[in-house]
Amino acid sequence: MYNMIRLVKKSLIVACCLFALTGLRRAFAQQDKNGDVYTVLEPNSSDGIFNSTASYIFSVNNNSNTTQVGKVSYLVTTEANKKVRADSIRVKIDPNGSGRYSFEVAGLSPGFYKINFMVNVSDYDDTTRKAFGIKPNRIQSQYQKPADFESFWQKAKDDLGKVKPEFKVTELPDSMKDNRRVFEVEMKSLNGVTIRGFLTEPIDKNKNRKFAVLLGLPGYQVTLGPMFATDPDVAIFTINIRGSGYSRDMINVRRESYIILDLEDKNKYVLKGAVMDCVRAVDFIFSRPELRHDNIMAAGGSLGGFLAIATSSVDKRINFCSAANPILCDIRNLVHEVDWPFTDIRKYVSIRPGFTMDKALDNLDYFDCKNFGFSISCPTLIGIGLLDPIAPPNNVYALYNGIRSPKHLIIFRDLAHEIGTKYKEYEGRWMRDTFALF
Repeated sequence: MYNMIRLVKKSLIVACCLFALTGLRRAFAQQDKNGDVYTVLEPNSSDGIFNSTASYIFSVNNNSNTTQVGKVSYLVTTEANKKVRADSIRVKIDPNGSGRYSFEVAGLSPGFYKINFMVNVSDYDDTTRKAFGIKPNRIQSQYQKPADFESFWQKAKDDLGKVKPEFKVTELPDSMKDNRRVFEVEMKSLNGVTIRGFLTEPIDKNKNRKFAVLLGLPGYQVTLGPMFATDPDVAIFTINIRGSGYSRDMINVRRESYIILDLEDKNKYVLKGAVMDCVRAVDFIFSRPELRHDNIMAAGGSLGGFLAIATSSVDKRINFCSAANPILCDIRNLVHEVDWPFTDIRKYVSIRPGFTMDKALDNLDYFDCKNFGFSISCPTLIGIGLLDPIAPPNNVYALYNGIRSPKHLIIFRDLAHEIGTKYKEYEGRWMRDTFALF
């Protein structure tokens, strides 16, 4: 058994366990306003979504004592960096003056686009990088899920069911915090792999009290310790999937090698076992009489967002799903839009005789987050950043538009692979409403 005691006292303060929380601003200032020259970009949309024409005001402020001469311009590309629009304006800005320039981008198809605003004047050159969406609710992937997608995952669950969980629960009384008991949990998952996690439960004088459950799922190679909170109605179970954190007994690889482990065989691919680890975590929740079996929320960000979507799809015992910046959405379109994980996948393919990128994509179809979305039946919350270079909004929308259950999406116009406080606040309110925690 791992020696976790000294790490138990580290608490996680949000379910997604990954993100720096920041606020949004109406206008984006590119430089310190005390500088000689600075720019301000004002999108005419609070979330960067437009119904037809995208419009911006780009201001250049000249605090210097010299006239600034040059141009301001913009460049619009697809998420795969294909140029679709460009324009420029010649400018002359007097000393201690400013200029405001309106730009409209019309005639684009539904989807998301990158937009760069450039200023090139006498004493100053800079670029402001943003993104926007046009009618994203119309986004649909041209790629279908494999015909045997459901049967593949049903067999995985059947195989998991043949493995005795051998739940082992150890209370850690010295690690109590926020009026919560702390338990170290160990269990067997698919292929007999040992996985570990932590359960924290509110201390309540009512011995018959049952708690709703937050199942916290890890980001990519993130170690999850116990999660503490002051909510008296919710127990929190954090799980370390195989090959991550405290579950490295049988799989212990370098960070960059995890996503490609056994990719040449979809039946052995590491993410198949990881999803089943999450299902096994739900089995554990169902084994505990003090936990509500009808009030389970699966939540995570990045890889944890993928796991939340996948688990909620294959295991109908999940009652609420929260996925921030979920990765691996619409994988075949993702190939040409992001570097990770495809740089690593291409390297892996190149050293495997007989293995090709086409075969890799055929296997990854079974792990495409988009393909899980169609089968989700519980309320689902998704958060995205328009500047996300790992989970681009166009691809996440391909997932979101396929979900048929009650759903809500929160967009962070000026954030990348992260979410803001608005998401966590909305998640908490919707979860409590769904679970009737009044």
